[in-house]
Amino acid sequence: MTTLAFQDFYPDEISHCYGCGKNNPEGHQLKSYWFEDTKHLDGKCLKTIAHFTPDVKYTAIPGFVYGGLIASLIDCHGTGSAAAMAYHNEKRAMDSSPALRFVTAALNISYLAPTPQNKELTLIGTFTEIKARKIVVNISLLADNVECAKGEVIAVLMPDSMLPKNS
Repeated sequence: MTTLAFQDFYPDEISHCYGCGKNNPEGHQLKSYWFEDTKHLDGKCLKTIAHFTPDVKYTAIPGFVYGGLIASLIDCHGTGSAAAMAYHNEKRAMDSSPALRFVTAALNISYLAPTPQNKELTLIGTFTEIKARKIVVNISLLADNVECAKGEVIAVLMPDSMLPKNS
């Protein structure tokens, strides 16, 4: 049995994000999940995880990843984690309606160490604020167990005005 990522539950009509949209074949296709050893805990203890291996096209200086990719990964893991937490808090399945899709209201990134190219990056998300329409997620980005960047994503429930209009 395959475990689906949070992003796999996004409705098709709003799943085109360059960072994590399943309907964007040119994008990063980032996939976020619950930590298996914490998914049974109280919501404030839950953590999320994602993995991504950047290739040479994401170079800043030979051998190192450019900061825009790092920000993109933190952003997308944060909004995906926020959506999953919203479903968790409502005790709903992620494929239930109405869809709970979150977007970024604010993103703050700190670059702590050079991020190496061609190494698997691990993103770990923890929650610092959980409300019905706003969730704050702190993300650590690690390479070889070294924290290279950290970020805070303030995610808000996507407004209806962003939904595609039916023709």
